[in-house]
Amino acid sequence: MVRHIVAWNFRDEFMVEENKIYAEEIKRELENLKNLIDGIVSIEVLIDPLFSSESDILLDSVFVDEEAYRQYQVHPEHVRVGNNVVRPRTCNRKCVDFYIS
Repeated sequence: MVRHIVAWNFRDEFMVEENKIYAEEIKRELENLKNLIDGIVSIEVLIDPLFSSESDILLDSVFVDEEAYRQYQVHPEHVRVGNNVVRPRTCNRKCVDFYIS
């Protein structure tokens, strides 16, 4: 299996209230990908970090194998969510991918 973890910050131009709305939308859209894309074992988006955190949003996802992860990357629904929901509102993306057993 492959674990894919991504962390983002919100862009500076948004107000706190906007970020709360955007966080809920990002969570809903990303977590729904499990219903749309084969090979996703789990996908969770955390949007309520503690004060000590360096990121505002965390995606923690697991895929059945590397091929499923590769297909997820180019799947039209993932591309749509990334281009229309996540990227316009976030910055400072950090990602780590690794095999798990």
